[in-house]
Amino acid sequence: MEGLVGMLVVMVVLGVIFLMFGPLFTVNQQTAVIVQRFGKFARVAQPGLNFRIPLIETIAGKLNLRVQQLDVKVETKTEDNVFVHVIVAVQYHVLPEKVYDAYYRLANANQQITAFVFDVTRARVPRIKLDDLFEKKDEIADAVKNELSHVMYDFGYGIVKALVTDIEPDHTVKEAMNAINAAQRMRIAATEKGEADRILKVKAAEAEAQSKALQGKGIADQRRAIVDGLRESVDEFQKSVTGTTAQDVMNLVLMTQYFDTLKEIGASSVSNTILIPHSPGTLTDLTSQMRTAMITADVVGREPQSHGDRPHGAKPAH
Repeated sequence: MEGLVGMLVVMVVLGVIFLMFGPLFTVNQQTAVIVQRFGKFARVAQPGLNFRIPLIETIAGKLNLRVQQLDVKVETKTEDNVFVHVIVAVQYHVLPEKVYDAYYRLANANQQITAFVFDVTRARVPRIKLDDLFEKKDEIADAVKNELSHVMYDFGYGIVKALVTDIEPDHTVKEAMNAINAAQRMRIAATEKGEADRILKVKAAEAEAQSKALQGKGIADQRRAIVDGLRESVDEFQKSVTGTTAQDVMNLVLMTQYFDTLKEIGASSVSNTILIPHSPGTLTDLTSQMRTAMITADVVGREPQSHGDRPHGAKPAH
């Protein structure tokens, strides 16, 4: 009985050893397996079921053939001495026909790619100003891709794409840039507001000028109508009342206007108190004053013309 148990134990151990070091193994899709024979490269096992010689051939390692991405953060400075962090994303993969080179020639692909990204980025960025760096990030990405493609191909790696995903200036520089942008926008807004105010004032002035012109035209038309009306009234009155002169008619009109004015003042509910002398002799005095003013104005208007007609050196007749 004890011998049977011992045999079972030996068979189980042998089964485990067979499973661990057996001739059959599987390789996943998009994966390459390096098979060595006594420590020397033998072949690359392809996806699916594979065979190996137990205890002679061993699996040295596996390589992922899918596209991978490595994000590299590079600190450098621009031409105008501003320190920035440039984040470069490199997408790469192992070339299926160069699995041997990828596994044996390069110990750490990530470190190699990172070193080249640092080298190219720090060679390009210091020749670009900060304001232009955001616009020329594609040029940096293309330079990184071209350099890596040339170098990494010999190591069995292909570079799919290199992208500059972010540019991070120092926070104080970023705040200053935002302040400059805000100041520029405020200046533009102030200019536009001033232009709008100027247009409003110009339009208001033009409207006021037109209004004044129309008011002046209205007053002139009103006065012209009054004069025409007075002239017609004098003509009609002289025709109706024989022996009346124009002066008599003007006195009558002045008296009528005087009483109409008193009537308007009394009828207005918002008029201020006005103290004026009112007696039968007041109207005579008012008429006399207006007549004197008209005669004086007529004399003053005629005097320059009279002086102009007098011969040079002649004296006025007495």
